[in-house]
Amino acid sequence: MTKPKVKALTSATSKEGKAESDALHALVMKSLDDDQAQDVVSIPLEGKSNIADHMVIAEGRSTRQVASIAQKLSERIKQSGGTARIEGLANADWVLVDAGDVIIHLFRPEVRSFYNLERMWAVDEEGDAADAVEA
Repeated sequence: MTKPKVKALTSATSKEGKAESDALHALVMKSLDDDQAQDVVSIPLEGKSNIADHMVIAEGRSTRQVASIAQKLSERIKQSGGTARIEGLANADWVLVDAGDVIIHLFRPEVRSFYNLERMWAVDEEGDAADAVEA
């Protein structure tokens, strides 16, 4: 009986893990730019949360564009050797793409303004604006 091949998870705190996380983040940002996502904001989560290193929030002009951006992004992540899970694709008002070290939220404009995730994640404990990066 042979042992199944298991890919060892690399800690994001190691140099290799940080490089993989940054490469994935760059791939996500390029993909969103290529697919003409609007108002793209990247929020660094390192040190704020252990769920991911980056959270990216963007919007599409319609449910059709939001769904298309999510599907293409997922395909590109998988082609690069990563994994991506998609939630909310059926309605495409708010689609979550979980790529591990990078979490991507894709919204229609009205839904994005209602939930206002940037405000929740971009403010630190003292109430000062954190280092959210607008692309």
